[in-house]
Amino acid sequence: MSLAIVIMAAGKGTRLKSQRPKVLHAIGGKPLLGHVIAAASQVIRPDDIYVVVGHHAKQVEAAIESTGVRFVLQPEQLGTGHAIQCAQQAIAEYADVVVLSGDVPLIRPETIEALRSFHTQHDAAMTILTAAPSDPHGYGRIVRAENGVDVDSIVEQKSLAPGQEKIAEINSGIYVFCVAALIRHLHQLTAGNSQKEFYLTDMAEILRRAGERVVALQAEEPTEVLGANTIAELVALDASLRNRTAQKLMAEGVTVFRPETCVIDAGVEVAPDTVIEPYVQLLGRTKIGSDCLIRSGTVIENSTLADKVLVRQSCIITDSVIGSDAKIGPFAHLRPGSEIGPEAHIGNFVETKKAKLGRGAKANHLSYIGDAEVGAATNIGAGVITCNYDGVNKHQTIIGEGVFVGSDSTLVAPISIGSGAYIGAGSCITREVPADALAVGRSRQVTKEGWAAAKRTRRAKQCEN
Repeated sequence: MSLAIVIMAAGKGTRLKSQRPKVLHAIGGKPLLGHVIAAASQVIRPDDIYVVVGHHAKQVEAAIESTGVRFVLQPEQLGTGHAIQCAQQAIAEYADVVVLSGDVPLIRPETIEALRSFHTQHDAAMTILTAAPSDPHGYGRIVRAENGVDVDSIVEQKSLAPGQEKIAEINSGIYVFCVAALIRHLHQLTAGNSQKEFYLTDMAEILRRAGERVVALQAEEPTEVLGANTIAELVALDASLRNRTAQKLMAEGVTVFRPETCVIDAGVEVAPDTVIEPYVQLLGRTKIGSDCLIRSGTVIENSTLADKVLVRQSCIITDSVIGSDAKIGPFAHLRPGSEIGPEAHIGNFVETKKAKLGRGAKANHLSYIGDAEVGAATNIGAGVITCNYDGVNKHQTIIGEGVFVGSDSTLVAPISIGSGAYIGAGSCITREVPADALAVGRSRQVTKEGWAAAKRTRRAKQCEN
């Protein structure tokens, strides 16, 4: 076997001041660790990826077990070197191993590939991924040999000699090792430091002293190697990732106005010629077709929109499917299980839940449609309510094609309305309505001539007395 990837995910993340494991804090709609696994999975198969877990191990495993990676337990968190010692048996049969950090979510698969190729090209025992951030303060610096490839030493911030503080290149904590060389010398790691931990960084010096080659490759983008040790850093990484996502979409032909105001998760897919206005949120597994317009203030989560869909201002769409040329909103709320057919209209202040609307069906104003099927070309008037809940169970409403449901009607489920039927405005419908029938469910109007004038006269006399 040629290559394994080990991801460090056992730490607590004390500086986050959170009960949640550090690697499960989310940016871009996915846990930090999820982003790292996604990048690694584009390089090798998931069953060659080993995640070292420790703090809240069961919680971390449960969160990512669907990815197909394997787990290595680090029962005591005694440093990165100790983590690799715990994984030693798992990786022993591989030629090389890439070591990634579970809290460095912006690492790209292209960078992992380039690092491994550089490692192989230079026949190294250890290859270090480095970066040159604008402010290197606090990081260990890379001191290169005269040939510009080999690493002479890694000097921590507190140990920098005069002049070395000008070195901008830092150690990212991401490495490739020749597994055989690593295992030969891994036992030489010691915990002779203030933290009493075994640091994998020390392998550079150990390998060099043993005559092994240690080289370094600088990442193209310094943001790729940034971790999240505080909530502020977490939020900054989220902004970087979402900007990367927006830039990628624009490069693929999507117009994103004011991308800095939009919240677009990393897994979102949008086809060319779609326009996304400011202050839009596209979350989760959302997929949007081409030539759509998503107007400001809208939040779309785990939903699929076909081509040429118009979503007007301030709509909320969750776990729903919308057909081509449909028009939604403004201020519509599509709850989970909504299926809006092609050319259908869901208008202002309309709420749907587990509702299926056929082609060209319309509910344009102030309605609730829940646990319902609405046929093609049916018109739902303003203020119509499907009464789907009896306090214990949910019941279904079936409305055929070409039905007219008058304004302010209540449809008490379970009920069916046949195609072509007509429901009079203000009706309460409790029984089946046959096709092409008229149903009116309201009390007869009573008009008393002069009643209002007489009442005003009586009231005036009472005030005089």
